[in-house]
Amino acid sequence: MTTLGNMKVHEITRDYGIDGLSITERNIPSLSARQVLVRLDAVSLNYRDLLIIKGIGRWRPPAGRVPLSDGVGTIVETGSEVQQLTLNDRVAGLFFPNWKEGAVTTEKTHDPLGGPTRDGVLQEYVMFEEDQVVKVPSYLTPAEAATLPCAALTAWNALIEKGKIHPGKTVLIQGTGGVALFAAQFSLISGAQVILLSSSDEKLERARELGISQLINYKKTVNWEKAVLDMTGGKGVDHIVEIVGGNNVDRSISALAPNGLISQIGVIDGLKGEIEISKLMPKEGMVQGVQVGSREMFLRMNQAITLTQLHPVVHKIYPLSAIKEALTELEQGNHYGKICISAERNQ
Repeated sequence: MTTLGNMKVHEITRDYGIDGLSITERNIPSLSARQVLVRLDAVSLNYRDLLIIKGIGRWRPPAGRVPLSDGVGTIVETGSEVQQLTLNDRVAGLFFPNWKEGAVTTEKTHDPLGGPTRDGVLQEYVMFEEDQVVKVPSYLTPAEAATLPCAALTAWNALIEKGKIHPGKTVLIQGTGGVALFAAQFSLISGAQVILLSSSDEKLERARELGISQLINYKKTVNWEKAVLDMTGGKGVDHIVEIVGGNNVDRSISALAPNGLISQIGVIDGLKGEIEISKLMPKEGMVQGVQVGSREMFLRMNQAITLTQLHPVVHKIYPLSAIKEALTELEQGNHYGKICISAERNQ
């Protein structure tokens, strides 16, 4: 059993914004019978974290909230009735701690980590119920494993759970951030054909190394939706991982094949946008929101990741002392893959 004491946490202050984060100390929580205490080893950043830290819209938390949803750590203490987990197990917390299985409901998704209602993982220790964590693949580094709870599971849910991607299908992926590259990797291991968009030739070349041959620089090819149609012989793509949001959704509809599916995931280009509904109707296409995923989905994803020995794409690992620099790089949007933070401990 650990000796209770103090731990360092990062809090969002009333000033909000990246520069408003502050470090303080809290008591290490004591456990009930079915809880585990996890010492965080690494965390990863998502665009959602910026919305929360900046206090934007429905993501605005109260002052004092601990941000970030994605982290991996080591169990250092277990409650007396914990049965499935033991000391030194390496685990990640669920983005939605209450979504264990089945279809999404309001009750299952009302209390996500690091949001308006619940503290996140930017702290030395986090307490979880036993069924609010999953073991992560043992071959992954802490930083790689920390990318799984949100970005990986969102892509998995969109393409595998809901999209049922399989050989013969074509997937369009927008960008080279965390969700986008996981979507590319899951599509490839499923045997689907991938088309990827980026504004950077350098990033496109790195994507080629993953096995993607159909690449479009959307800055140079302004009418990228026409290029997608040309690549698919005029048919369009079966599944689009829509990362951009805003008016970009309308362009995705133009590139969609009959009976195709758009997984709406990102809002980088805006929370609202105009679409031409008349383009969607004759295709009998669907636009579907994706809300990360459940615990049972996480477990299935981990099985597939282990089977294929997939490695998440990590852009850079910052020390915890450089959290503000890491968030600034995320804000600038020039990363390729996931930005991670490694815990710093006295030796």
